[in-house]
Amino acid sequence: MATPEAKAAPTYEILKFDDLDGWETDDHQAALTVFQDTCPDIKDPEWATLCALATSQPSAKAYFELFFRPVLINGDEQALFTGYFEPELRGSRQRGGPYQYPLHRKPPEVTNGQRWLSRREIEQTRALEGRGLELVWLDNPVDKFFLQVQGSGRVKLAEGGAMRVGYGGKNGHEYSSIGQELIRRGVYEPHQVSAQVIRRWVQRNPIEGAELLRHNASYVFFREVSEVPSHKGPLGAMNRSITTMRSIAVDPAFTTLGAPVWIEKGGATPLNRLMIAQDTGSAIKGAQRADIFYGTGDQAGRQAGRIKDRGRLVVLMPIQTAYTLVSGG
Repeated sequence: MATPEAKAAPTYEILKFDDLDGWETDDHQAALTVFQDTCPDIKDPEWATLCALATSQPSAKAYFELFFRPVLINGDEQALFTGYFEPELRGSRQRGGPYQYPLHRKPPEVTNGQRWLSRREIEQTRALEGRGLELVWLDNPVDKFFLQVQGSGRVKLAEGGAMRVGYGGKNGHEYSSIGQELIRRGVYEPHQVSAQVIRRWVQRNPIEGAELLRHNASYVFFREVSEVPSHKGPLGAMNRSITTMRSIAVDPAFTTLGAPVWIEKGGATPLNRLMIAQDTGSAIKGAQRADIFYGTGDQAGRQAGRIKDRGRLVVLMPIQTAYTLVSGG
């Protein structure tokens, strides 16, 4: 019997700050402010020292250049940048009228990291019904699906006020792209697919659309996080608010959560900027993979939905960490 092919070890290359296109003109203070929000949560003594020094530096740019080195991980890979956002939806705390599509709390028998029922099994066996797990009821099943992809959102309540919801766990199944499935079926060409295109197709084809959504076996549960102030971004994987156009989701197998990351994104809207790795995502896998947080609401959603660009991602690491990795220590 064939054995699974072992994954190649990551490669590391230390660059100079002069190698980073646009580094000199970025707003380093804006990045440092975001960095300081989550730096104390990095559980590593070397990072703790850098966090303490961050508050006493007269120049944000000099701080990064003095205490970090830019490291290119798996530089032979094609980078891929996408975008995500915090949706604003309509809902109710009670089921009724158009509000028929619930967001669920995580059932007590579901253990993070362990596989439970698939999306199809949850829906067809009604495994979550009648258990008091409904957090809020939405008026659109497609909105529910995309909220599960995004992981957080704001729900404008029919009763008045709003509820903020955040990631509360998942069923243990891997994320599968329904955009890629539409391409595989020949419905669209790769350059035609976006979140808006998928949404319209599902709404035009409700029966086939429901089946398409079940192609993604992953099912996300939620929790209420209304204690997060409305002027702040949603909670990321570090349980801190993320920041529009300064926070990214990364693969923590390669990039330390909380680390500064320099991105060089191409495409129709190029972006060269120092970001902070404060989030993760089911579809974010690989050293050269990042999801850029575009903010809250429909406009942010339209911007994020158009992003699928190549480029380069360079992680800023503490000096000793960088040289240890490069030397294979």
